[in-house]
Amino acid sequence: MNATLKNGNCIPFVGLGTYKIRGKEDVYRTLKVALQAGYRLIDTAAVYRNETEIGQSLDELLPVNQLKRSDIFITSKLGPKDQGEGNCYSACLKSLSNLGCQYLDLYLIHWPGTQGKKPDDPGKLKNIGISNFLKHHIQELYDKTGVYPDVLQTEHHPHLVQTDLIQFCKETGIFYQAYSSLGTTTQDNQILTDPVVLEVSRKLQKSVSQILLRWAVQEGIGVLPKSCNPKHIQENIDIFSFQIPEEDMKLLNSLNRDKHYCWNPKDIV
Repeated sequence: MNATLKNGNCIPFVGLGTYKIRGKEDVYRTLKVALQAGYRLIDTAAVYRNETEIGQSLDELLPVNQLKRSDIFITSKLGPKDQGEGNCYSACLKSLSNLGCQYLDLYLIHWPGTQGKKPDDPGKLKNIGISNFLKHHIQELYDKTGVYPDVLQTEHHPHLVQTDLIQFCKETGIFYQAYSSLGTTTQDNQILTDPVVLEVSRKLQKSVSQILLRWAVQEGIGVLPKSCNPKHIQENIDIFSFQIPEEDMKLLNSLNRDKHYCWNPKDIV
């Protein structure tokens, strides 16, 4: 299932997150299961240090699965140290080279630490976007460039529902894409153990992960679940065969604590 960006391009609602998935064997095994399960969006970044392994694995796996490069949506991100016109251009070309791609479907400015600019090279990037930006960061970007990005990728889950930011993105045509939908990988994962989430999971007889991912997608928000576990990879994309009832959506929406479990960009001016 795809969403349509403001420029008319399509982006899958569900993608595979690859943060901390490194090494050719782990990357290959994870992508093999993901492609077979139906994932068509692969999300990486320069700072994840796995672009080369992803590119090599896709080069082997796409033909085996009767897929072409155009069937896959690849996202990468500009590292904070590479922001600035000259550095940005070089970093973008390096990511393309690492991934073995002629183009990226989406290139994000990973962090709003400094003012970033897209490389002026038509054909290399299908869509441009940002990650971890708040409303004032996006507005500053627009004031300087006259352009709103196509995508905002940011932390989003029932404990962190940035209503004003979501509404701003809707008004400006920015697709809102969530990372850390399932919380963090620490043992003290307060989202996966939230009593309301557990009750909705029990009621609908779906896993907690499926409830959290379906909740976001049902609100029109993209998700990027990450896992190396074949069962979880398959389970995390199987979220289009059911709906969460309205009363349960309201319960999940009421859990907001404005709690960041990952990055918090509020101190970046």
